Amino acid sequence: MPRKTNKKQPDFETELAELETLVETLEQGDISLEESLKLFERGVTLTRSCQKALQDAEQKVQILLDKNGEAEAFDDNDQ
Repeated sequence: MPRKTNKKQPDFETELAELETLVETLEQGDISLEESLKLFERGVTLTRSCQKALQDAEQKVQILLDKNGEAEAFDDNDQ
């Protein structure tokens, strides 16, 4: 039986929205240096978390494609 935790992990969309808000606040420049540093530190944490979520999702997609025998390498240049 899976263990339930009381603290729910924030999802990608929530973290991305928070990151966007932090960027807007920092761009306004109406806060102290100390507060700017705190927001920047939080932004770095959120960025890393979002990057990890995207990497995990990409890996899951690749695994699913491999199981179906239709795997193609991900290429950032394809659009």
